Amino acid sequence: MSGPDSLARAIEATEGLLLRFVADVDDDMRAVQSPGLPNHFIWVLGHCSMTMNRLASLIDGTPLPDSDFFDGDGVRSDAGRFDTELVRFDSTPRGVAEDYPTMDRGRAVYAAACRRLAAVVRALDESELESTLDWHGAPVRIDDLVVRVGFHNGAHAGQVLDLRRVLGMPRIIG
Repeated sequence: MSGPDSLARAIEATEGLLLRFVADVDDDMRAVQSPGLPNHFIWVLGHCSMTMNRLASLIDGTPLPDSDFFDGDGVRSDAGRFDTELVRFDSTPRGVAEDYPTMDRGRAVYAAACRRLAAVVRALDESELESTLDWHGAPVRIDDLVVRVGFHNGAHAGQVLDLRRVLGMPRIIG
């Protein structure tokens, strides 16, 4: 897969995939965890959203949207926005639902992040995809980062399916 449009479409495909897996998750279930599984539903939405927005920010220079995230301390909560400290890389999901936005808001933030990253990537020309960005201390080409972020979304979608299974929720696939 190459070219801005193909890469953008790959990110867009992850929107419907993950949202399908959390469509029936309500606010009471959003922060439910299971032993042996690392993340809960709302954390996955916030974490993947922040990752996509972070990549978009590195490409276009626009910060994370204030409407969706705040630079918190991991203590305050906001029903409409994610605290970056609670969903960042290496954070530990908390089982307190009120520390996170509602599921409806989480789904909306995730959808917006997919659309934002896809639009930013689609606006690049082919040669810009070969540029490198610093990603966790290493230079990585933009096209490789977009593929990596799409795979990242898919990996977390798999975690959501595992959590659904352990919680006895209805199957989504097969």
